[in-house]
Amino acid sequence: MHDERNPALPRHGVVAVIQKDARFLVIRRSRFVRAPWKFCFPGGGIEASESPRDAITRELSEELNVSANPIQHVWSNETASGVALAWWTVDIETQKIKTNPAEVEAYHWLSVDDMMSNINLLDTNRAFLSALRRGEIAIR
Repeated sequence: MHDERNPALPRHGVVAVIQKDARFLVIRRSRFVRAPWKFCFPGGGIEASESPRDAITRELSEELNVSANPIQHVWSNETASGVALAWWTVDIETQKIKTNPAEVEAYHWLSVDDMMSNINLLDTNRAFLSALRRGEIAIR
């Protein structure tokens, strides 16, 4: 798929994989964004001239009001609409999370089993978790 502003450019996004013990930080998207009320890892589009690290840092600041420390690119896939996603492990100060209601309704710390059983989990997130379970993705 292509960038809606410029159809000649491919679209790219980043996804932040934040783990605490055996749980992952997952957001429930607000009603104001694409795929409202769906559950997913935080992240978003990479803007022009922005690196994936910069995009993760910006997105986590916008969505959860936290400072991000992107650690490592761990996986890539593509959405059904053709957005190329780069999945990164990220460290944050978890005690400082404050959701932006324009983008995020709520955040949760969920296990892989909890996420996989959630019917409102985005398909790309389900694909990531399936690959993680198969051992195709190594997270520190």
